Amino acid sequence: MTATTEREVEIAGPTGSPAERFTSADPDAFAVPNGREEQWRFTPVRRLRELFQPLTSQDTCEFETELPDGVRLSYVGRDHPLVGSVLVPADRVSALAAANVATVVLVEIAANAVLDAPIVLRSIGKPGVNYGHFVISVGSFAKATLVMDHVGEATVAANVEVVLGDGADFGLISVQDWDPGAIHLAAHAAKVGRDAQYRHTSITLGGDIVRLLPTVTFDGPGGNAELYGLAFAGAGQHFESRLYVDHSVPNCTSNVVYKNALDAESARTVWIGDVRIRPAAIGTSTYELNRNLLLTDGARADSVPNLEIETGEITGAGHASATGRFDDLQLFYLQSRGIPEDEARRLVVRGFFADIVSHIDVPTLRDRLMASIDRRLGAEPAAESAE
Repeated sequence: MTATTEREVEIAGPTGSPAERFTSADPDAFAVPNGREEQWRFTPVRRLRELFQPLTSQDTCEFETELPDGVRLSYVGRDHPLVGSVLVPADRVSALAAANVATVVLVEIAANAVLDAPIVLRSIGKPGVNYGHFVISVGSFAKATLVMDHVGEATVAANVEVVLGDGADFGLISVQDWDPGAIHLAAHAAKVGRDAQYRHTSITLGGDIVRLLPTVTFDGPGGNAELYGLAFAGAGQHFESRLYVDHSVPNCTSNVVYKNALDAESARTVWIGDVRIRPAAIGTSTYELNRNLLLTDGARADSVPNLEIETGEITGAGHASATGRFDDLQLFYLQSRGIPEDEARRLVVRGFFADIVSHIDVPTLRDRLMASIDRRLGAEPAAESAE
């Protein structure tokens, strides 16, 4: 029998379980995408060709931080022991970013720290190509929220690694509020310790192409992961999320809820949800949900939930996906109560996103999000909350 190389396996695509993923730290282990590969078949690869080859980062993103007490930020090299401890790239762009980034941002949250304000890492982009790599280390029994806020215009390929110690409670909120013309591809990987709680929230409102790959693995029993996503796509925008939750230890839970609204004929969203329950993961409970609201004829939302169960000794597992157009009956009901059409339309969209917004524990960010949605719908944003 002839031996098969890793590169040949990757080019051929998955040949067994749909939950199997090829990973490698070597960019050359991945073929240059042409759009026919499973992991790229929904993506406009012609608009991303620049990122499929090694680049010198132009570092056009300014970096601002807000660091409460109990947080330490430093800049380290790729040889730091935490770099690569969680994330092994699953595509060529992620591997190129990991191999070519010059400096890694390390955020360390002390054990037992309870932060009374969110950590904020704000990237303010200017035109140019940027590689980024962030490692967030959350000490045992620490409790914190970190906001990664992306604004301006840039081309970004980045990796984010999150290490949660035992008993930690941590929320990562990634906001993609780019200007038109921005391209953002990022892989987010988290390792959840014993009895730790992890919340990952993705908010995508701006940019031309945003493609995020959140992944979760569990490092001990009792871990819980919640992944939430909200995207509002307009003309020419392509917003894509590919999730992978790997249950390999007993008695862990995961819950995924992603919602997308599309408000232009050329708007496009993609959601891929992969959950794997390995033989050792007895007592697992998992559920994934994707909902897509089409506000305009011609908009396209692709939704592909995948669930692979390799043991019968689980608590529960399921998935659901639905895509539908704007509900004229809801609109008629509100208008019959004297609410103008534009206001009624805004209320329906706000209600669609309400359960995602409720999980954002930063009041100023909730206000900013809803104001942005109001503007997209042609309404004056509501007054900011006094919270």
